[in-house]
Amino acid sequence: MTNMPNQFILTLSCRDRAGIIAAISNVLLKHDCFIARSRSFGDPATQQFFLRLAFHPQSDGFELQALKNDLDQASGVLEATIDIHTEDRKIRTLIMVSKLDHCANALLYGARIGELPIEPVGILSNHSDLAGTLQHWGLPFHTVPVSADTKAEAEQAMFNIIEETRAELVVLARYMQILTNETCRKLEGQCINIHHSFLPSFKGARPYHRAHERGVKMIGATAHYVTADLDEGPILAQVTENVDHTHSAQDFVAMGRSLEATALVRAVKAHAEHRVFLNGSKTVVFS
Repeated sequence: MTNMPNQFILTLSCRDRAGIIAAISNVLLKHDCFIARSRSFGDPATQQFFLRLAFHPQSDGFELQALKNDLDQASGVLEATIDIHTEDRKIRTLIMVSKLDHCANALLYGARIGELPIEPVGILSNHSDLAGTLQHWGLPFHTVPVSADTKAEAEQAMFNIIEETRAELVVLARYMQILTNETCRKLEGQCINIHHSFLPSFKGARPYHRAHERGVKMIGATAHYVTADLDEGPILAQVTENVDHTHSAQDFVAMGRSLEATALVRAVKAHAEHRVFLNGSKTVVFS
């Protein structure tokens, strides 16, 4: 097993039925693999089954391709989608911002200290405001202005950067531009956005001020996959905090920034650790 990773992550999704776990376990047993952790969920509402397990080979003669071949046969019988990932591989990530840096800094700090298994490959913005502020991270900073007349060219520039950097994940870390429906479809399941509200309330501009005017007793933030339905993609993480009449609109904004950063970090971490499964318009997120 020279240069072989010590641990792998297997993910599976398929129509729920009897014998799924037994089938996969038997294949791993055949190849002398030890299952270290396992989580599964069968959704009675959608009749879909989801499995994530961590395993490592115990034999010097282990051959990954041979295991994949047997899993391919099992997936055919189960009509399942099965993927294997090396546990220590970091996801190449492009971070997109506009004029606020709190979410980007939280992601980049998490990556630097090893909390997030991502490899940031660049920062893209529709403004140059944060170029100096974020330069200490040592990443390429791409400024691509966007207007109604240049949106198509700007999104093509974004895809060019994704291709050049080989980015596998795009994170909209308070990137304040609406992506076109076509772009959302191309990035389906690979683009995460942070919404500055506890969905579906208070969409659009100045959400914390509007929440303050309504006298809400709880504020929050929601991280979700990007879809053509604005701010209504499958939810990955949500965080909330209680508030009361003593808090000002400015207090809401300050608290909101912290909540946004926390929710986005949790969502990116879950995605990068292969703990998220799309289940129709919602997600299954294993802890």
